[in-house]
Amino acid sequence: MTAPAPLPAPLAELVDEFAEMGPRDRLQLLLELSQELPALPDRYADAAESMEQVPECQSPLFLAVEVEPAAERRVHLFFSAPPEAPTTRGFASILRAGLDGEPAAEVLAVPDDFYVALGLAQAVSPLRLRGMAAMLARIKNRVRAQVA
Repeated sequence: MTAPAPLPAPLAELVDEFAEMGPRDRLQLLLELSQELPALPDRYADAAESMEQVPECQSPLFLAVEVEPAAERRVHLFFSAPPEAPTTRGFASILRAGLDGEPAAEVLAVPDDFYVALGLAQAVSPLRLRGMAAMLARIKNRVRAQVA
């Protein structure tokens, strides 16, 4: 059996940061990250029209994935989630901070269940965690479609 691919460095740092904390502190960090989700560029101002919705999320979440045409095919992620949905925004912020600007091959190699290592199962519901898994799956699908 082969070992899972290493996470891109920014995502690995976030996973380590969460792993070093207790459950209550993990939830607090998730809420802090929710406030760091960047605003959308003008081209995605109308998220419902210009972005893909992730219906598995309990709150309205839209995402867009852009892959550079250059050699490493770096991935850029854009998310729209309402301020009153801090868990969803926090998950989006983790994915953006951990994967934005990384090569497509590294994004595609992220294990589908990497979020388990964040240790959030004690802090948020399994339904919410499935939302994060769905975000990652959609990101990978969009990357595959653009690099094919």
